[in-house]
Amino acid sequence: MRANYRLQRLFVPDALSVGAVVQASAPQAHYLANVLRLDDGAELLLFNGRDGEWRARVAEKSRKGVRLAATGLERPQPPASDLVYCFAPLKVGRLDYLVQKAVEMGAGVLQPVITQHTQVRKIGTDRIAANAVEAAEQCGILAVPRVEDAVALDALLAGWDHGRRLVYCDEDASTNNPLPALQAIAERRLALLVGPEGGFSDDERRLLRALPFVTAIPLGPRILRADTAAVAALALMQATVGDW
Repeated sequence: MRANYRLQRLFVPDALSVGAVVQASAPQAHYLANVLRLDDGAELLLFNGRDGEWRARVAEKSRKGVRLAATGLERPQPPASDLVYCFAPLKVGRLDYLVQKAVEMGAGVLQPVITQHTQVRKIGTDRIAANAVEAAEQCGILAVPRVEDAVALDALLAGWDHGRRLVYCDEDASTNNPLPALQAIAERRLALLVGPEGGFSDDERRLLRALPFVTAIPLGPRILRADTAAVAALALMQATVGDW
């Protein structure tokens, strides 16, 4: 079933079932009552990333907040995406964009990675998670990606599950065409690694190229910003070996 875009969608942490009543968070209550001006009985959609999408109604509006009552299942919960998206953090604003687009493109796990050229080394996973939820609310996504703590690139590779193919964007590739490398991938469990604005260091590229579970792909003849490269690479992967 496709998402119902005519109704407001909200992510809630509570369990959802017929008759379940949940309390909207303070920002959600303000938005519903003062921005959308929804009256008692107005319908909307709720999801929590576990129980599917539920049609709900405004059960009560008061100074204490807004209570929402689930009335029926709209869409069952789909399996979570298995695509792991590994990325070097960017500055706030561009990082928000990067996370939101990764969620829209089907990432199931968001893994920040600290590389030698990463400029932003301290990041708030709460902000990443909030952007992931916002993207899911806007785009009809039910399985909200899991956000992992940041990890150094060498530690990530040392603990890698060799049954998962890691694709990384190599600005020094000898060809501009990524399709042959992607089409040669046999694994169904995949991950994408996008480096920072300065790209991977020479040592990091040598390390990546030496690993049997790693595939390098180019992204064409133009130099792309890291957030643009992320969207381009995710689109290529999903269209070639993903769920498109």
